[in-house]
Amino acid sequence: MISPELIEQIRDAADVVTLIGEHVELKRTGSDFRGPCPFHGGTHRNFSVVPKKQMYHCFVCHESGDVFTFWMKRFGLDYPGAVREIAGKVGIAVPDERSTGPDPNEPLYSALAAAADWLARQLRESDEAGAAREYLAGRRIDDATRDQYQLGYAPARGDAIREALKALGVDDEVQERVGLLVKREDGALAQRFRGRLIFPIADVRGRVVGFGGRILGEGEPKYLNSPETPLFHKGALLYGLDRARGAIRTASLAILVEGYVDAIRLQAAGILNAVAPLGTALTPEQARILRRYTKQVALVYDADTAGLRATFRAGDELLRQGASVSVVTLPPGEDPDTLVQTQGAAAFQALLEHGLDLFDRKIQLLEKKGLFATLEGRRQALDRLLPTIRAAADPITRELYVARASERANVAKAVLEQEVGRLEARDVPRPARPEDRPGAPRERPEARPTQEIPSERTLVHLMLLDQGWIGRVGRELQAGDFKHPLYREIAAALFGGAARPESDEAAALWERLASTPLGRRDPEPEFADALAWMRGRSIRERLVRIDRLAPLAATDGEKSAFLAEKQELQEQLKKTAGPRFASKALKTEMEPKH
Repeated sequence: MISPELIEQIRDAADVVTLIGEHVELKRTGSDFRGPCPFHGGTHRNFSVVPKKQMYHCFVCHESGDVFTFWMKRFGLDYPGAVREIAGKVGIAVPDERSTGPDPNEPLYSALAAAADWLARQLRESDEAGAAREYLAGRRIDDATRDQYQLGYAPARGDAIREALKALGVDDEVQERVGLLVKREDGALAQRFRGRLIFPIADVRGRVVGFGGRILGEGEPKYLNSPETPLFHKGALLYGLDRARGAIRTASLAILVEGYVDAIRLQAAGILNAVAPLGTALTPEQARILRRYTKQVALVYDADTAGLRATFRAGDELLRQGASVSVVTLPPGEDPDTLVQTQGAAAFQALLEHGLDLFDRKIQLLEKKGLFATLEGRRQALDRLLPTIRAAADPITRELYVARASERANVAKAVLEQEVGRLEARDVPRPARPEDRPGAPRERPEARPTQEIPSERTLVHLMLLDQGWIGRVGRELQAGDFKHPLYREIAAALFGGAARPESDEAAALWERLASTPLGRRDPEPEFADALAWMRGRSIRERLVRIDRLAPLAATDGEKSAFLAEKQELQEQLKKTAGPRFASKALKTEMEPKH
C-alpha cells in the first residue's frame, strides 16, 4: 500500500503539462493547453490539459482525469503502478511494496512532533517566555496566528527540553538524531536551542522535521536552524511550502520572501502562495522544488544592498531551472511583513502586479548608476548582465535577454552571444588528471593566496637571499607595484628595513623563501625577465581593457581611437618590457617561470 499522504505529495510534485506533453503535442491556449486526443485518435485540438486543476479532458470522447489516470489508460497500468511510474519521474522514492515493517523514521517524526507541542506550550504559558510574547506582540502576530503556525519558545536553561522529552519517553539518542541535542567537543550532549523563539519547519506533507530559532536580545547567531539530520536538509526545504503548495498551483505563481515572519504575515493575510528559504541563499534544490509547482516566481526581498544581492543570486538560480522570475520592489525601509501590517494585503498585491522581470530590474538599477552613459560604464554593465543571461536555461528567455542587453548597451547581438559562449566554454570542467584521483598523492600546498605571480615571487626571493638585490629592485619598483598581497607586504618590509613583515602568513612565506637556495640558476636573467614583465603589466592591462571595450564602439571615430591607442600601447610595451613580454596576455602562464 502507498499512503494517501505520499500519493498526494507525488501528485503535487508532478507537472501535468510536462508529463502529458511527453506523449501529446500540446500548445498553450489561454491558461490551458490543447492537443489532439491520444485516446480516440483525433487530429483536432479537442484534448485540454488544465494546469490549475492538474486535470485533462477531451471534449469529444470525454476521457478525463489526473496524471495517474492518464498513465493508467494510456499505458495499461494499475493505479499503484501509475503512481510509482510518476514518482520515479519526479524523483520521489516509494517504499518497496513488499516491505511490511514500520517506517524506521517514525520515532524521529514523533519526537519532533512532541517537541513542537512542548515548545508551543512554553510560549503560551511559561513566565520565562514573556520576552518572546512581547516580541510577537511588537511584530503584530496575534495569538491565533501564533498557534496556527505552532510557534514556540526554547527555555534558556540548558537541559529543559531534554528533561521534558525524556519524561515523554524520548531518549537522548533520538533527541540527538533529530538535532535537539548536539555533541560538544568534550563528548557531552548539549541542548541546541536555548532562549530562542522557535519556528517549526515542516516538510511538504506537513510533518515537523526541524526548527528555526531566533535569539531574543543580544547574541549570535540571530537565527539558528536545526543541524542536518536524517529528516532535516536545510537546502531542500522551504518554509511554509506545506501550506502554500496548493495556492502556488492555483495562482501559477510562487512568492519568495526572505524570512519566516514575512511568509507567516503574507499567508495570514490571505496571500497563501508565499514561502521562504531557511535563512540562507536559495539553493539549486530549493529552486528545483519551486519549479515543480510553478514556472512563475516573484522575488520580494529587502531593497537594501544585501537584499538586492540575494535577489539576483536567487533569480539566477531560478532561471537555471527554467523559471520566469519577476522582482517586486518595496518602498524604502519596508519588508513584506511591515508593508502588510501598515497598508494591508491589497497594497502588497498592487506591488506584486507591477513586478519587473529580473533582467529589466537589473538594467533599471544600472541605469540609475549611469553606467550606460560611457564606454567603460557599458562594459561594467554588461559584466553584471552576462551572468543572468547565462543563467537563463529557457532558450527564448535567453534570446530576449541578449536582445535587450544589445539594445540598451548599443552592442551587436552577435558580439554578446560570442561573449556568452566564451564564458560558458571557460567554465566547462577540465578532464580529470591522474593526480586528481581519490587517494592519489598530493603535494602539500604552500600557504599563499590562490593566484600566484611568478615574477613578483622571483624578485622577493632574490631580495631575501641577498640584501644587494633590495637596492636594485627598489630603484626600479615600489612596494605598491606588487599586486600579490603577501609579496607586497614583504617588499614593503624589505624596502623599509624591517626585520620581518607584520602578518604571520607573510612571515612564514618570508622564512620559507629565505631558506630556499637559488641553486645553479643565474639570477641576472631571472631579474631582468621579472622586471621586464612587471614594467609592462599596466600596459598589458590597458590592452586587455581595450579589447573588451572595442566591441562596444558605436561609431567609426570611436573604433579608430581604440585602434590608435592600441598601436601606441603596443609600441610602448616593446620599449618598456622588450619584445619577449610585449604580448597583451595577462595570464600567469605568460609570465617567466623560475
